[in-house]
Amino acid sequence: MTSKDRIAEPWGTRTPYAAGEDWPVRVDTHLAEGVAPEDVDEWVQSASILHSNGDGLDIAVKDGRIVGVRGRAADRVNHGRLGPKDLYGWQANASSERLTKPLIRKRGKLVETDWDTAMGRIVDRTRELLAEQGPSAIGFYTTGQLFAEEYYTLGLIAHGGLGTNHVDGNTRLCTATAAAALKESFASDGQPGSYTDIDHADVIALYGHNMAETQTVLWTRILDRLAGEDPPQIICVDPRPTPVARHATVHLAPRPGTNVALMNGLLHELVTHDWVDHDYLAAHAVGYAELAKRVAEYTPEAVATICDVPPEQIREAARIIGGAERLLSTVLQGFYQSNQATAAAVQVNNIHIIRGMLGAPGCGILQMNGQPTAQNTRECGGDGDLPGFRNWSNEEHVEDLARVWNIEPFQIPHYSPPTHVMQMMRYVEDGSIRMLWVNGTNPAVSLPELARVRSILEQDRLLLVVQDIFLSETAQLADVVLPAATWGEKTGTFTNVDRTVHLSEKAVDPPGEAKPDLDIFIDYARRLDLRDKDGDPLVKWHDPESAFEGWKECTAGRPCDYTGLSYDKLRGGSGIQWPCNEEHPEGTERIYVDGAFWSDPEYCESYGRDLVTGAPLEPAEYKALNPSGKAVLKAAEYLPPHELPSEEFPLQLITGRTLYHFHTRTKTARAPQLQEAAPEVWVEISTADAAAIELAEGDLTEVTTPRGSVQAKVRITGIRTGVLFLPFHYGYWDTKKGHEPGKAGRAANELTITDWDAASKQPIFKTAAARIERIVSAEGPSRAPTTTASAPVTDVGYHTVGGPAAAADEDIHETPAEARR
Repeated sequence: MTSKDRIAEPWGTRTPYAAGEDWPVRVDTHLAEGVAPEDVDEWVQSASILHSNGDGLDIAVKDGRIVGVRGRAADRVNHGRLGPKDLYGWQANASSERLTKPLIRKRGKLVETDWDTAMGRIVDRTRELLAEQGPSAIGFYTTGQLFAEEYYTLGLIAHGGLGTNHVDGNTRLCTATAAAALKESFASDGQPGSYTDIDHADVIALYGHNMAETQTVLWTRILDRLAGEDPPQIICVDPRPTPVARHATVHLAPRPGTNVALMNGLLHELVTHDWVDHDYLAAHAVGYAELAKRVAEYTPEAVATICDVPPEQIREAARIIGGAERLLSTVLQGFYQSNQATAAAVQVNNIHIIRGMLGAPGCGILQMNGQPTAQNTRECGGDGDLPGFRNWSNEEHVEDLARVWNIEPFQIPHYSPPTHVMQMMRYVEDGSIRMLWVNGTNPAVSLPELARVRSILEQDRLLLVVQDIFLSETAQLADVVLPAATWGEKTGTFTNVDRTVHLSEKAVDPPGEAKPDLDIFIDYARRLDLRDKDGDPLVKWHDPESAFEGWKECTAGRPCDYTGLSYDKLRGGSGIQWPCNEEHPEGTERIYVDGAFWSDPEYCESYGRDLVTGAPLEPAEYKALNPSGKAVLKAAEYLPPHELPSEEFPLQLITGRTLYHFHTRTKTARAPQLQEAAPEVWVEISTADAAAIELAEGDLTEVTTPRGSVQAKVRITGIRTGVLFLPFHYGYWDTKKGHEPGKAGRAANELTITDWDAASKQPIFKTAAARIERIVSAEGPSRAPTTTASAPVTDVGYHTVGGPAAAADEDIHETPAEARR
């Protein structure tokens, strides 16, 4: 298809198929203008890194440059299909704005330097802080887009070499609740579902998951099922009229922040009508009596007063779920970034457990990821957890990891849970973290309450290191900037949400002096002279393949077992699902078959947390609850959000993605087709709310919360009344003007609240109280601001609990014209 076709028709043409059949192959290709397939010098194996689907693809190389991509027909994930970001995003690699030399701050400005000087500044400061304060003075905040080999090396250096507990990834913003929910229900991370379940399911339920825009190729697979014989029924939970909602059999649009009440209402119906597999529960689960007792009060009528969803819709959705023979459920940010995130996601797991729908074709759960290598972040220790899904509360697991690393167990910090990024920001704020190494992410746009975040990152006492491919908004604030290689310029493996491991080969050289992240981490360890207990180098590998062999050793016998994989095995065909070992040499399509969970107290990754307080369960508590290693049903009471609509801020703001951009647009805005498809921020408002204040399509408005304001043009849609939507991708630069200090706010996170889920520590981006006012009419000259939209909120079960709105911070809309000091 042409470039224009795939922007206008992002899911391509239909290849219908029926339940039980294989998804037909369709190979999507896009080459640079003037390049024909026969002109390509080499096709290099890889997979997509601009979303979390893990689409297998090949990179086209001509004259040492990337000139296009094509889908891999043999790959189990995408059968040759590619989405818009796959087809066009590679163009960012060749941007003239790539970082090509290290930078250091001198007299308030970033200037070019050499690698020895840049690394010397980092290493010298590391040694000073270790001597003065100890490892707690150093923190690492990484991405969801590195390779497994790089995360594992970073985890080894941070945990085993330096001994800091302050390690997290930006996966905290998008996938932490996925991991937390799986740990609550199954005592281990690892997805109990496969993409192939789409080929068999007769009901597919999507909870807060706009798959059409976040995983376009996976949605293509569902569209092809819907176009074939025996199409599945679709349940959609989302306050917006997304493409998923438009194809739904039942679309439930609850008030933001009320997901737990809605899920309890669905569970109430399943229990009341006995759509329950009691034999499965007796053999494979604990906690059913408590769950049934908890949901008894959540009748459809009671839930309707909380969620503002018609009772008959709740009953119909429950009837469809209760009658499913093969149920697949997916969950994403609409649950993960909202009030009671983990509690809501756990209730999705509960539905599958009480229905006995796990480990069989069409019966699975995908607690989705938002980034391409988020699964590796969690497996390898890049999010602060111990690598190999080891339990930081289990001394034997710590000793086993110390054996693999050949260090003493006390050197591995396990005295408390790993420090999540929002807590790390507080430690920077109060001066206990004095060096923060930010790698491949842009917290100056992506974290909540940006005015506060910028003030934290600008502190003189902080050494801020940024390792990236562009001079992002965060890099502009740094003391040291390290130019990194990116996808297509280095080799490594990464794992998608259904546990499929792909090998991505180096296709071209990185620009200038940019280096692979792995090389940078190894260089840091060498310069620090980190050693094991025998005096040998702590990091024992020197390239991606030897690092992968080290990672394999770490996974042996753990749930995410890679020991049956190798670079050679991953070359030439499809990605392979872990666990892959002697018992499963070709990988494992489905886990938890016949109730075989990884939840034994001696083996499990986690003992779980209290869903309200987040307090970790003690080992003895878990053993008493689940001595036989079954699935755990965890009930949850609905509690209202902390920030609720008020007279001054009568609406609720939610944020999210558009299919044409990824994160803060550092790559996708540099791909012309993607940038032209979505060049600027907008705000979505309902027809009723727009009419109430006489807003018209295209009006320029200002959206305000207690923390700041953003200017955006209006789109009037079928979003539920009382809700505003802003995409979170837009920061403070554009492709024509570059960085624009002083520009009116465009980043949605100027508005979001510093609050997070108790269990997963994932920030809450979807319950801010807001107002909207017109600044400029789309029809002509500026006119006076309109009255603020005021959507009535039923005062039944919704405003009864919750603290006051957060205090307003100073209103800051610009990135500084010149970095600090």
